Parts: sequence; C-alpha cells; structure tokens
Amino acid sequence: MSKVLVTGGAGFIGSHVVGSLMERGNEVVVLDDLSSGLAENLSNWVGRPGFEFLRADLSEGVPDIGSVDAIYHLAADPDVRASSLDPVKHYKLNVLATFNLLEYARRSGIRVLAFASSSAVYGEASVIPTPEDYGPLTPISVYGGTKLADEAMISAYAQSYGFRAVIFRLANIVGSRSGHGVIHDFVAKLRSNPGELEVLGDGTQSKSYLHVDDCVDAMLIGVDGSRERVSIYNVGSEDRISVLDIAKIVAEEMGLKDAKIKLAGGPEGRGWVGDAKVVQLDVSRIEGLGWKPRTRSEGAVRRATRELLDETRPKGRRL
Repeated sequence: MSKVLVTGGAGFIGSHVVGSLMERGNEVVVLDDLSSGLAENLSNWVGRPGFEFLRADLSEGVPDIGSVDAIYHLAADPDVRASSLDPVKHYKLNVLATFNLLEYARRSGIRVLAFASSSAVYGEASVIPTPEDYGPLTPISVYGGTKLADEAMISAYAQSYGFRAVIFRLANIVGSRSGHGVIHDFVAKLRSNPGELEVLGDGTQSKSYLHVDDCVDAMLIGVDGSRERVSIYNVGSEDRISVLDIAKIVAEEMGLKDAKIKLAGGPEGRGWVGDAKVVQLDVSRIEGLGWKPRTRSEGAVRRATRELLDETRPKGRRL
C-alpha cells in the first residue's frame, strides 16, 4: 500500500490512523468535512511530502482524488445517543456516505478497504464476551443499524468487485483527541459543577474500553494479516468496567474525589435509548494475528482521562 485514502481522517480515531500511516511512509489523502473532526488534529502533517487534505462531504459524493491502493473508512457520525433523535442525519452520514465511497472503490480498483464498524451491531448480545460469529445481529440503536448496513454493503461490494475488506467491530475507544463519549461528558460536567456528577442510567452499565493507540495497532495488524475476501475482527479490551467506576476514576483524576455522584436513571436503567447495558467483545480472533491490548479497561479510562485533562482544544480552523 503506497497511497492510502483515510475518510474521517481529521477525527478522533482517523487522525491517529493518519499519523501511523504517515510514519510508515505511506502517501495519505484525507477526506473530512470537519463537522466533528478538527484541522489541528492533522497539523503535524500539513505541508509534509506525501500528505494531502481535501474537505468534502462523502454523502454528496467522492471528489476527484485519482486512484489509491487502500481505503481506511472512518467517516461517520459517531454519536450513538443522538442517532435516535436524528436518524435521517445518521443515514446520510453513515450509510449514504459509505455507498458513495463504495462506488468510488468499484470504479477505481482499490486493493483493500478497512472499515471502522462498532460493537453496536450486536445489540443486546446474550453471549459475553461476544464473538464475531454471534447472531442474529439485532442492533438496538439507529447508529448500530447504520453500521450493520455498512458492513453488508461493504461485504457485497468486496465479493462482487474483487477487493479485500477488513471490518473492525470496535468497543468503546478512548484517548487523546476524543471529542465525545462518557469521559468527555464527565469532565465537562465536573468542570461545570465540581461538587456533583450526574451519571445517566443506573450506574451498572458495564462495557469494554480500549485506548486509541491499541485500536490503531489492531487495525494495521488486521489489514496486514488478513487474507480472506472479507474479514471481521472484534477490537476491544479483555475486560469491562462499569460507568459508576468510570465516574469515580474521572473525579479522582480531577482531584474531586468528594464530588457527589448522582444517578439520573433512564429507560430500563440505560443511559439513553439504544444504550446496550453490557458490552464485552471476544478479541481472540485479532489476537491470533499477534495483537494484544496493552491495558485493561480501567487503565485505558485512566490514561484517556489524563490525556483529556492535559489537552487544550482551540477552535477548529480550516486547512
């Protein structure tokens, strides 16, 4: 792979993928509409040989970028909670955008497409840890439904048009440059009110958390090591942590151990409509390629909290 297209490359996970590919010596073209990604996430690479940025909305089509060898497709609306409030937006940014990208892939003759899917495709799995061959897949969020639709189309295009597809079902990914999620929300709430932290749901929601560095390593190893026409890999930590424990970690890292934790409740104890209460993935398949998470969920949450607290977030600018 000499020339790689990264969609959503100015976003949280995408910008880390871009960095790893650039460090490998690849030419990288980034497509991002900067609706949630930030230009400064790519500031290390602007002006460097082999790097190109194009601002574009994939739901409106793929601009003329010529041919590439591989695609890492990370462009999406990542907000699971908001997907039930605006399903049309999620269809447009997650499903229509993927279809347009697949049409580009079909015409340009790429060799491999890597896709950032989600554990949300499993819905409320009855098998924990959940393996890749679990079924039937019945998402409970609109977001999860869009990711499953994407997986189906990617599989069909790969089989029909001869490129290799590598699908990664990601657990909760945390770390530097993240602009949403439970850690981000808890930090914002405690900065607003240091004496109290509201936790959505009943606090027992228990999920797997993985640091973004481990996530990117898994994606690169999966693309390098997979050989089937369509390969699917779970990517997550080997354990899980409750949202109540995350709240305690965030408060501790902010020096606010005495902050009162208030449980807000929610539908069936969930944080929001479409929130799966228990998520832990069986990651033995990707581990079979030589990947291993470097931290457990608690370590990933603690490290991500420290990174978020250390970061400054200047207002995004155009590239």
